[in-house]
Amino acid sequence: MPESRVPSPESRPTSRIAVLASGRGTNLQALLDAIADGRLGAGIAGVFSDRPQARALQRVAPTLRWSRDARGYAQRAEFDAELADAVAAVQPDWVVCAGYMRILGDAFIDRFQGRLLNIHPSLLPAWPGLRTHARALEAGDREHGASVHFVTGELDGGPVVAQARIPVLPGDDAASLAARVLEVEHPLLVASVRLAAAGRIAERGATVLLDGHPLFTPLQLGSMP
Repeated sequence: MPESRVPSPESRPTSRIAVLASGRGTNLQALLDAIADGRLGAGIAGVFSDRPQARALQRVAPTLRWSRDARGYAQRAEFDAELADAVAAVQPDWVVCAGYMRILGDAFIDRFQGRLLNIHPSLLPAWPGLRTHARALEAGDREHGASVHFVTGELDGGPVVAQARIPVLPGDDAASLAARVLEVEHPLLVASVRLAAAGRIAERGATVLLDGHPLFTPLQLGSMP
């Protein structure tokens, strides 16, 4: 897999993004592509993974990669502390969980509170956690989608910034539904990180602020500022 180009330090944008990923890194690639073609005024400060073999790591230069096998740590807190130190060392303005499959502990969340975002494959508050597509089908949902939210100590329970919706089609199974959700995840994450990088969103308690004003319902992809 070819490495994506990263801006040199001399041309580095103001906003620095640290990305946490556990898998293929397609959402990371969406961010890299948006940076490369000028749609996102930010830079990737580092990519961090709990799985050393994660394909996401191969999408950036070796100097931007950090990984440890989380299974080798006796305590979750030990891994989280090492991860947090590594993330803090690159001085990110925002930390983005893009397909990061490990639950973050309270100490990590507290350290980056207010600048920690996650993309989740459901229309939160529906279906936090795993198996979101299968659970949506089992419940007979007519709509499904993805959400970008601030990370808090409640699993997938932080205030939601933005969502993308798709219809559940007759004959959908979990795999086909997942594939169509992924197609909207990419532009949703880019649009949300663009707002973050521009300093337009903030977290205040259980509320998202957009340009300093409370956001009472999540933004919707297609009508995002």
